[in-house]
Amino acid sequence: MSTGYVRFWGVRGSYAAPFASHMQIGGNTSCVEIRVGEHVLICDGGTGIIPLGEKLIADGSPHNLLILLTHYHWDHICGLPFFTPAFRRDWNIAFFGPGESARDIEKRISDQMKAPYFPVETETWAANISYAAPNKSGFTHGPMRINYQNVHHPGVTYGYRIEVNGKVIVYVSDNEFMFLERSIEMRYSEFNREEQVLLERMKHEERNTELNMIRNADILIHDAQYTPEDYHKKRGWGHSCYIDTVNSAIDAGVKSLYLYHHDPTYDDKEVAMIHRSAVGIAQDRRSGMECHVAHEGLTITI
Repeated sequence: MSTGYVRFWGVRGSYAAPFASHMQIGGNTSCVEIRVGEHVLICDGGTGIIPLGEKLIADGSPHNLLILLTHYHWDHICGLPFFTPAFRRDWNIAFFGPGESARDIEKRISDQMKAPYFPVETETWAANISYAAPNKSGFTHGPMRINYQNVHHPGVTYGYRIEVNGKVIVYVSDNEFMFLERSIEMRYSEFNREEQVLLERMKHEERNTELNMIRNADILIHDAQYTPEDYHKKRGWGHSCYIDTVNSAIDAGVKSLYLYHHDPTYDDKEVAMIHRSAVGIAQDRRSGMECHVAHEGLTITI
């Protein structure tokens, strides 16, 4: 069994936040590297993929990468035009993300680099670029087994469940836990008894789907963007209140939770406050789950 690691290169949501008050957590947007032996898997291509690319070039190997995109919002793809390995002829880079076909995935990636949005198009990439076709039964990358499913975020957005070295790593950068449940509860009294029974069934099925995605994960990297106050103002935007993320992870039997996709308006002190509160929730529920804050440079051995 090859040793490996998970490393965080970008942990912010929405937009990069290169502010002095944010540097303990980091200001780059979503990008996580999973490496086992010579196999590198990259989750999302936010600004964090830029320093990752420079590190890969400096290391000199491996030259084979798979990049998984959860969706195509700019904070998750804006680093791709500056990903140095894509401009090197001796690199092989495969992409996968939401789309009906490999061609669909290619178009969505390339469109952001077309005029008038960017001066250098994907046609200038010198690497051997490929696009993986959708496969609902999942696929492999070296020793990693990868499955995906839709999560609750505007547009089609995937969460990824990755099995490697006897561990389960779940990466869900953008997801709003309990959206349907709360929506039903807000209008519950408007429905008759028969409709309420149906809604209860829908709520139960949706909750099971949410929890099954992350169930028994050894490492869960999950959206925890909002405080309760901000979530109340932005409900339906596709991001979770950190309290819901912690409680859902406990309910699903997660072993280690990494709070992720931090709001760019939250400085290091506010993120630290969120972390203390999250740890307190786990303690109050007598859960053995570890609760961490994802920050740039954090490395987890697998």
